[in-house]
Amino acid sequence: MSAQPQSYAGKVAFISGSANGIGRATALAFAKAGASVAVVDIADDEVAEVVKEIEAAGGTALGVHCDVSKSEDIKAALAKTVEAFGGLDIAFNNAGVEQPMIPLVEIEEDAFDRLVAIDLRGVYLAMKYEIPLMKQRGGGCIVNTSSGAGVVGIKGQAAYVAVKHAVVGISKSVALEAIGDNIRVNALCPGVIATPMILDRVSGGTEEGKKQMEGHEPIGRLGQPEEIAAAVLYMCSDLAAFMVGHAMVVDGGQTAGLPE
Repeated sequence: MSAQPQSYAGKVAFISGSANGIGRATALAFAKAGASVAVVDIADDEVAEVVKEIEAAGGTALGVHCDVSKSEDIKAALAKTVEAFGGLDIAFNNAGVEQPMIPLVEIEEDAFDRLVAIDLRGVYLAMKYEIPLMKQRGGGCIVNTSSGAGVVGIKGQAAYVAVKHAVVGISKSVALEAIGDNIRVNALCPGVIATPMILDRVSGGTEEGKKQMEGHEPIGRLGQPEEIAAAVLYMCSDLAAFMVGHAMVVDGGQTAGLPE
């Protein structure tokens, strides 16, 4: 088994939340490695830009509008992917939203429901309709985006922590159901990554806010989307063939232990 980067030529990858941030970097990485990529998001203009970038580099991509909380959208997006590329081999279920840093008692019910609908229901719906398509190909790989918040508790993030823990749980359980069909399911738990979610919203879009976010990382910096993309490509590669039902943490040491 080679330690060289794997070619994904002939493979089809479906990547939600790929208009920007981690999803965008992963879409570009899979395309560079030879996969045909479905760029899936609700941000149509940004999706078109990602597709354009992939095609300009010689890759193959399809832009697909999809609200992952809606089953009809998921089914239609997957159908368009299969129609365009002939099947489905890889799914990175990455679409998600965040919550403000507030106590549980201040979280409005509709805000909690939105987190569940996108960050958890979206993963459930995606796997529900991805797995039968992968069975038709004789197997596949699914990576679901959880978070460092999926393995620890965080003050002021109760709702987000709850759904991200649930993503780990559903990934582990479905992994046991799907492995008999040669479909590997795992969860990815990124730390604080330099994405629009972090740089523009969570940090308040200020340099002071960015420094505060960097302070959560023992490594002393924010992670880069390309570093998370590299982890996804590894998890879907033959090098990770024995990885099943795992929550892989890539977080610069954030969840390694108590700070000094």
